[in-house]
Amino acid sequence: MTILFTIVLIISSLGLIATVLLQSGKSAGLSGSITGAGEQFFGKAAKGMDSLFSKLSIAFAVLFLLSSLGLTIFFK
Repeated sequence: MTILFTIVLIISSLGLIATVLLQSGKSAGLSGSITGAGEQFFGKAAKGMDSLFSKLSIAFAVLFLLSSLGLTIFFK
């Protein structure tokens, strides 16, 4: 059972890191002013992907929290 919790913890931590890094920033800064024309064409797809990554990061965070608490509580 410890191995299962450890595997879930590792997968959720890697998934959380990946989804947070793949999200675009809220303020684009200088890159937003340079690539403004590209965002007009691909703006809707980026918003869809950002919402997907946001939901996935919440799911991975909950899974990470529950697996780390499970390892702490059940296997002291």
